[in-house]
Amino acid sequence: MKEQDGSSGTRTGTDRREVPGTGRGPFHGGWADTNRRLPLLSGAAYASKRRSVLSERFPGERLVVPSGGLKVRSNDFDYTFRPHSAFVHLTAELGTQAVPDSVLVLEPTGTGHMMTLFTRPRSPRDGGPNGTEFHSDRRYGEFWTGRRRTLSETSAALGIEAAAREDLERALGGNVPTRVLRGVDAHVDALVAPDDRADAELEVLLSELRLVKDDWEIGQLRSAVDWTVSGFQDVVGELRQATCLARGERWIEGTFNRRARLGGYGLGFETIAAAGPHACVLHWTRNNGPVRDGDLLLLDAGVEADSFYTSDVTRTLPVSGRFTKAQRRVYDLVHAAQSAGIAALRPGARYGDFHEAAMRVIAEGLDAWGLRPHGATASTPQADLYRRYTLCGSGHMLGLDCHDCGSARRETYMDGVLEPGHVLTVEPGLYFQPDDLTAPGELRGIGVRIEDDFLITADGAECLSSGLPRDADEIETWMASLR
Repeated sequence: MKEQDGSSGTRTGTDRREVPGTGRGPFHGGWADTNRRLPLLSGAAYASKRRSVLSERFPGERLVVPSGGLKVRSNDFDYTFRPHSAFVHLTAELGTQAVPDSVLVLEPTGTGHMMTLFTRPRSPRDGGPNGTEFHSDRRYGEFWTGRRRTLSETSAALGIEAAAREDLERALGGNVPTRVLRGVDAHVDALVAPDDRADAELEVLLSELRLVKDDWEIGQLRSAVDWTVSGFQDVVGELRQATCLARGERWIEGTFNRRARLGGYGLGFETIAAAGPHACVLHWTRNNGPVRDGDLLLLDAGVEADSFYTSDVTRTLPVSGRFTKAQRRVYDLVHAAQSAGIAALRPGARYGDFHEAAMRVIAEGLDAWGLRPHGATASTPQADLYRRYTLCGSGHMLGLDCHDCGSARRETYMDGVLEPGHVLTVEPGLYFQPDDLTAPGELRGIGVRIEDDFLITADGAECLSSGLPRDADEIETWMASLR
């Protein structure tokens, strides 16, 4: 990686050296006109409708939704930029074009709101107060990070009036009631005095606006799921290589992650490639263990589309291609639980119905095996008594965030009802810790989770990830066909 450009070693140095005999710097003049005519992005019309809903909800108030900025990974290297999901939802911005420190402002008018996106324009090649940014600013200069859109290009692509970020402070002045999505941009937070109740209401609504997906969003989720299915197929095809490596889990992780970058913007979350007893760790992302014949591999992964919509799928696979008797015993119970949860998905059903249906099957199965922690039975109302073997919930909403709509009110989400346009996962699991003396010896170290993505329709639910098999026999047949 190139480290120095001959100027100071700071992140934002200024190179003032001149070409001898010219009185000008080496970057002055000689630049072609590279302005572009950009079409409106495919999701921009849908984002406009979402902004209209927001405008109607808060008449006469200024609304401020920042994208967030870069975060330092180490010294002068940043993490890959990912805008806040509320900002993406209201702009339909794409991953490859997203600009750090952008801020969407809805300014009240007599008839609604005027929408303005404050963002960084292109780096000027010469002249002006930021004339050296192009080559001297390692964080934002286009010589270092690539071309940005001009303000007019941004306006054309997103269908929003675009203005320079440096004009934001002036735009947020005046005695106008203002709500801010807090905790995203420290500079914006400092410019507007907080109103805790009003700001919290804005955050809740921005989350709840994402509960029901429109047609464009559903299309993006389908694409993310399709690429995820391809990633799982890639992994099965490379399982044999993984068994030959001390860190075979890393090979699995890399195989899926390569597909995520080829098909989308990247990962919706860090890939869980958990082999053997690591499958009993719900969020195992160290992925530094071996992948052995005779073990199970729990792969929980999702591709994030260029639009930031993500998939979330889990399969538990026998590394050898065949389940052992004990492994199949656990797998079949989890599969039955997931099938019961899926059967409970329909418009008008309570959100919690699918979890209760899945857990009822798990509890009855554990009872039948004689696994009754602390004397519990399937009829025991305290579900926590079974959490020793199945700790978490059986699914969640899915969209721009893997665990989407997290700030929605309980009455609209956890205690709400399903309706067409909801997209969610169903993912029951059983996890027998390797040191759990309450479990039979042959089950210790076995972890199984099966997860699929579902779209609630007018008459039921569609499995978006149906391209992957679920049944144990089908899993074995599918793996044999890919080896």
